[in-house]
Amino acid sequence: DGHVKDAVFLPWRDLQTTLKEKDIREKIPKDAIVYTYCAVGYRASRAGKILASYGFDVRPLKPGYDDLVKAGFASEKKK
Repeated sequence: DGHVKDAVFLPWRDLQTTLKEKDIREKIPKDAIVYTYCAVGYRASRAGKILASYGFDVRPLKPGYDDLVKAGFASEKKK
C-alpha cells in the first residue's frame, strides 16, 4: 500500500525475474548501504540475498513496513 519515503522501490518479484544487475545499479549507488524491508521480513531477506550477490552492502530489516511507519519513518502511498 505504500513505502518508506525516499525509498527505492524494487519489488522482490522483479529482482527475481525482470530486473538485471545493470538496471539495479542505475537505481542504487554502489557505495550505499542498502536496507531492505517488506510487510513481514521474508521478501526483504530474499531481496537482500540477490542484492548482496551483486556486491551491495545489504541489511535486511526484520520490522515490516507497518512497524517502520509506527516507529516514525515517513511513508508515501504507492502511486
